[in-house]
Amino acid sequence: MELQSSSQPDRSSESPAEAWRLSQEIEQPELPPADHGKGAWLALSGCVLAQVPIWGFSLAWGVFQEYLSHTELGEHSGSIAIIGTTSSGILYMLSPITFSILTKYPHLRKQCGWVGATISIAGFLLASFATEMWQLVITLGVLSAVGNGLLFTPTTLYLDEWFIRRKGLSMGTMWAGKSVAGVVLPFVAQTSLSRFGMRNTLRAWAVLTAIITIPLLRFIRPRLPLPTSRTPRRLDMSFLRVSTFWILEMSNIIQGLGYFLPSAYLSSFARDIGLSDTYGTLVLALFNGTSIFGGVVMGILCDKFDVTNIILLSSLASAASVLLFWGLCPSHGGIVLLTLFSVTYGFFAGGFSSTWSGVLNEVKRANPGMETGLVFGLLAGGRGIGNVISGPVSSALMQKQVGDVGGFSTSYGGLILFTGLTAALAGYNGVWKGLSRLLSVF
Repeated sequence: MELQSSSQPDRSSESPAEAWRLSQEIEQPELPPADHGKGAWLALSGCVLAQVPIWGFSLAWGVFQEYLSHTELGEHSGSIAIIGTTSSGILYMLSPITFSILTKYPHLRKQCGWVGATISIAGFLLASFATEMWQLVITLGVLSAVGNGLLFTPTTLYLDEWFIRRKGLSMGTMWAGKSVAGVVLPFVAQTSLSRFGMRNTLRAWAVLTAIITIPLLRFIRPRLPLPTSRTPRRLDMSFLRVSTFWILEMSNIIQGLGYFLPSAYLSSFARDIGLSDTYGTLVLALFNGTSIFGGVVMGILCDKFDVTNIILLSSLASAASVLLFWGLCPSHGGIVLLTLFSVTYGFFAGGFSSTWSGVLNEVKRANPGMETGLVFGLLAGGRGIGNVISGPVSSALMQKQVGDVGGFSTSYGGLILFTGLTAALAGYNGVWKGLSRLLSVF
């Protein structure tokens, strides 16, 4: 951040959050540097590791869903699917609330992390005693998700302080940490479920969450000292009047409508076309694994190019992957096409969240006084809206054939078509911009 040479900087175009950040820079010139240095990379490393307990369960839910479908709860297949989408949906939809509160009351950030970790651990422990489906929905779908959301917000706000000009790289790496969890944890969950059952696996998950989060909450620190005053900061909401924000937010919501469906159904789809349970877990891991590289690459590209072009690239490539590879995957066998789908969809669709750094930059150009934390929270909330809607939609689309070839001819046909269409529509802003530029030539 560049400081003006005058003794009283002009802060007329700055949000309260930016003004507070600037005042801290002026008053404490000994602060560690942003974007580089030991402190920044340690904060990034800690934030990456925190994604394991925060997102791990929702990423591995496909394995749990497949396991539950073979138990006495299997007759409630629609409710089983809703657990996973509710869990990840609440994680996202809680963000506008928590980011607003912790931006307005920054002194609460430290306590928020500890409260979140406690609720998350309690949710997994209580779920291990559940005997009815509604109990799993409340404990796994709601309680643990609320706890993970409270843990996610302060760690992300700390990362925002440490990285300013290289925000795309930091966010892309953070989301890559989420994808790493998605590679490892499905295999861990499958092994644990087959050997120890659901109850012991959930208890082990609670212990794993405690082992990771307790040290991290002492390790991840803010770059700027938290204020001792409890006086709330004024929030600048003027960015809500900027059309650029809403256009990009709509792309984000549309993409969220279909993005989460493959991770929930890939394992069962693989089994239904004659592949082993191990391979079903493998394709899920491939999807999450390529998201690691997709997240980093998309984040770096957003630091260099127009975000609408990156969103368009992600959308069109994701849609092609769904409709060609998953849609045409033979109803028996199809190991090659399903593998190609997992790799390409994981890379292009899995990296979509990293475009949020580009959205932040785009909105900031239109409205320099925006609150970074609030915009990030609303982007996460928009993705959550799509995620929650996708739960009941996917239940309604199951058993709907939409063709007579490949995956379209199976009971997943409607699901595949819906996923492909929403992926394509998410890039509408890039198409509109491209057509506008083309028409301007003539």
